[in-house]
Amino acid sequence: MTLPGPAPHQPRRRPSTFGGLIYLIVVATTVVGLGLVAFGPWRRGIALVGIGFLFASGMRLVINEGEAGMLRVRGRWFDVVVLAAVGVGLIALATNIPNQAGL
Repeated sequence: MTLPGPAPHQPRRRPSTFGGLIYLIVVATTVVGLGLVAFGPWRRGIALVGIGFLFASGMRLVINEGEAGMLRVRGRWFDVVVLAAVGVGLIALATNIPNQAGL
């Protein structure tokens, strides 16, 4: 006879917060962008990663603190400014570096 006890732990198959879902979208966008950097047009790949960061920044700005999940690192404004700065910086990098002959 087995005694009743706590149910066995079952792994979650989805994020527990909306911010966790946004985080996974940004990670997927970054992976695709890095794939483009490695095997295709690197400027588009870097720009795609920058767009992912800008998306994360915008979403961090509009979702509430309780739902921010893994997007929440510090305070809301710190997170928004840093994510936006990295996104803009990557897009500027992709658009402003001149073509180099022989590469």
